[in-house]
Amino acid sequence: MQDDGMRRPEEVVGYWCETLTAKDWWQSTPDLDARVFSRFCATHRALSRAVTPEWRESPEARLAAIIVLDQFPRNMYRASPMAFATDWIARREARLALEAGADKLVDYGRRHFFYMPFEHSEDLADQDLSVALFEAHGDEMYLDYAIRHREVVAEYGRFPHRNAFLGRVSTREEEAYLAEPGAGF
Repeated sequence: MQDDGMRRPEEVVGYWCETLTAKDWWQSTPDLDARVFSRFCATHRALSRAVTPEWRESPEARLAAIIVLDQFPRNMYRASPMAFATDWIARREARLALEAGADKLVDYGRRHFFYMPFEHSEDLADQDLSVALFEAHGDEMYLDYAIRHREVVAEYGRFPHRNAFLGRVSTREEEAYLAEPGAGF
């Protein structure tokens, strides 16, 4: 760790992809959310201001930037607007990484993180790209999630489960959807 609390890309990837498990990624706990906040908040804040060349100099560094901007906020700022505040930066970095072919140069089990910023978008074109990327990726579980995310955005134009956190009023249709068991992500 650097003196300013900023972590290096390899520390991000090591923690997220080697220390944690897939269960941690998808079934977080308040304790894990607090640990991610404590360890990576300074890094997230710095990257939200500027993604410096260090975070683009290798495929793993690009992966780390996307994890910091797309995954970490969902832990650090769960149930708040801040959870989604850097999504647009994550999408920009994911596009740049894809243009550089970085996704194909990391371990197969980590590639999906390059595609998730598009799955998290409320823009239908991004959702279409997400589904295409996950189809090419070839993992049925991730493709299923991508399709389900796309269906929600196609139906409602947004993710209704975010409405309460973002101060948006839900439509009757969204309220009915949210009342269904397992609605939202």
